[in-house]
Amino acid sequence: MIDIASHEMTMLRQTVRGFVRNRLEPLEQQIETDDNVPPDLLAKLRSEASELGIYGFNLPPELGGYGLPVAAQVGILEEVTHTSVPLSEVVGFLPLSLVHLNEEQRGRILPDLVSGCVTMTYALTEPDAGSDLGAIRTKAVKVEGGWRLEGAKQFISNVETCDYVIVLAVTDASASLKGRLTTFIVKRTNPGLVGMTRYKKMGWHGYHLNGFSLENCFVPDADVLGRPGDGFLVMMASINHDRILSACRSLGLAQRAHDMSVAYAKERRAFGSQLAGHQAIQFMIADNDVEIEATRALIYRAAALCDQEDPTSRIAVSRAKLYASEMGCRVVDRSLQIFGGMGYMCELPIERFYRDARAFRLGEGTSEMQRIQIARQALSN
Repeated sequence: MIDIASHEMTMLRQTVRGFVRNRLEPLEQQIETDDNVPPDLLAKLRSEASELGIYGFNLPPELGGYGLPVAAQVGILEEVTHTSVPLSEVVGFLPLSLVHLNEEQRGRILPDLVSGCVTMTYALTEPDAGSDLGAIRTKAVKVEGGWRLEGAKQFISNVETCDYVIVLAVTDASASLKGRLTTFIVKRTNPGLVGMTRYKKMGWHGYHLNGFSLENCFVPDADVLGRPGDGFLVMMASINHDRILSACRSLGLAQRAHDMSVAYAKERRAFGSQLAGHQAIQFMIADNDVEIEATRALIYRAAALCDQEDPTSRIAVSRAKLYASEMGCRVVDRSLQIFGGMGYMCELPIERFYRDARAFRLGEGTSEMQRIQIARQALSN
C-alpha cells in the first residue's frame, strides 16, 4: 500500500495533474460544443492513462490496483476533477462492487476492465425509483441456466458506449430490502437490452445519460454479481467511494472557478482600481475560499474514517457530499458574479461550471436524501 505522504504518492499525483492539465483540458471546449466525445478518442485516452499507470487507481490490490488509502485517492481525485465530467472518466474510477466478482469472473472480465480496454456502468435508477432502492420494479425470474430480466432504467451513465452494465433487479419481492435484490452483469450487446435513448441535458455535455428497457433479457448464472439476494450489499460496497468522488467533483470544479475569478479580479480594473481592491469582490473571494477549505476538510475527514473502517464513515461521507454539492453551486455563482457579463458568455468556461455544478446536488443521492440520513443519525444519539 502506498503511503499518502510518500514520494511515490507525490509523483503519482503529479503524473495525474500533468495528464489532466496538458492532455484533457485542451479537449474540453470542443466536447462542450459537440456534446459528444468520439468513442475512439475515449478509448485512446483510457489507453494513455493505463500506460501512465493511473487507470483504475482506486482499486484494491486483489483487483489489480495500488491499494491506495481513501485519503490518498482523494488527493488524486482533486487532480482528476479539475477537468470536465466526461473527460475525468478516462482515468478510470472503477466500481468497488467488482470485489464481488467470483474467481471465474475475475479471470474473464477483470483484465480488460482494469486496463481500460472495456468499460462498465451501473443501472439502478428507474422511472419510479431514484434514491429509493425499495421502489425498483425491474424483475429477474429464475429460468434454466440463468435469469430473465424485465424492466426499464433511466439516467444511466454512458450505456450506449459501455461494454457491461451492472443491473440491479428484484429477485424476491417478499424479502426485506437487504435480500430482495440481485445484481447482474449484462452485456450491452445482449439482444434483450433494447430501446436505447439519450437524454438532452442542461450540463455535463459529452457525458451521456441513457435510458433503456430490458425485454426477455436472458442473463446466464455465470453473470450474477455476488450471490442472488445480495444486490443491496453489492451496491453498498461502492456507495461511500462514489459519493466521495461526487464530492470531489464539486470541489474540483469550485476550486477551478475560484482560481479563475481571483486571477480575473487582480487583472480587471473598474472605477479606477483593480476589481480585487473593491470590498464587495473581496468578500465574495473570502467566502469562496472558506467554503472550499471547509469542503476539503469534510472530504478528508470522511476519507480518513473510511480508511479506519469506522461505522460513522457513512454519515461523514453524506456530510461531505451534501456540503460539497451545495458549496459548488454557491462558489461558481459568486465566481460568475466576479466576472460580470463575461462570466455569462460561452467564451469562458464559467457558465459551463455553473450548469455542471447543479447536477451534483442530484446524483449519488440527492441533497435531501443526505439530509435525511444525517438527521436520523443525529437524532439517534
